[in-house]
Amino acid sequence: MIRAVIFDFDGLILETEMPALQSWSEIYKEHGHEIPMDLWHGFIGSDRGFEPVEHLAALVGEGLDKVVTQARRDKRKNELVAALDLMDGVRQYVDDATRLELRLGIASSSTRAWVLGHLERLGFAACWHTVKAREDVARPKPAPDLYVAAVDALGVAPHEALALEDSPNGIAAAKGAGLRCVAVPNPLTAGMDLSGADLRIGSLAATPLESVLAVLARD
Repeated sequence: MIRAVIFDFDGLILETEMPALQSWSEIYKEHGHEIPMDLWHGFIGSDRGFEPVEHLAALVGEGLDKVVTQARRDKRKNELVAALDLMDGVRQYVDDATRLELRLGIASSSTRAWVLGHLERLGFAACWHTVKAREDVARPKPAPDLYVAAVDALGVAPHEALALEDSPNGIAAAKGAGLRCVAVPNPLTAGMDLSGADLRIGSLAATPLESVLAVLARD
């Protein structure tokens, strides 16, 4: 029986994946290069494995100021993300989970300031029973640490929690911690291998939470 729902943040609650990519792509193009999508795909859902500023510096050479470049990119990303609203279906899932008396959590490889800052900006911070972020664990996704910490904070067993994830790294983290996992791809992750999830849906808006729970209960 599912007693808790744990959401990924980037690409699931807020569609930050495209601004993250767009902001780097713009800078790469300024220097006559394209960002390597194979490396970028492996980076989605984690915070390790690919350092764009280091990669670009290796391509450009000594003419690139890494500190200035990173700052410019972060400013541009923040501008793009600040214009975003919650992804379709997120509020309804939270409302439905609350009605069903399910515990609610977030497990994100991003920083706590990033996650809470945007939740507060959107008036969406008060509904969560726990938020686990990069600073709370030794290893980010795809390691299971964030989900282990989240279920512990929520007071449920791993098999009693449902994770909602958009990326292979997130799915691996959830399954590694023993949770059930539903893949909810966004435009950037839709073509990636999400087969590690127990179920894949097109969007939260298209498939109600109670329908997801009913499908998982039959497995």
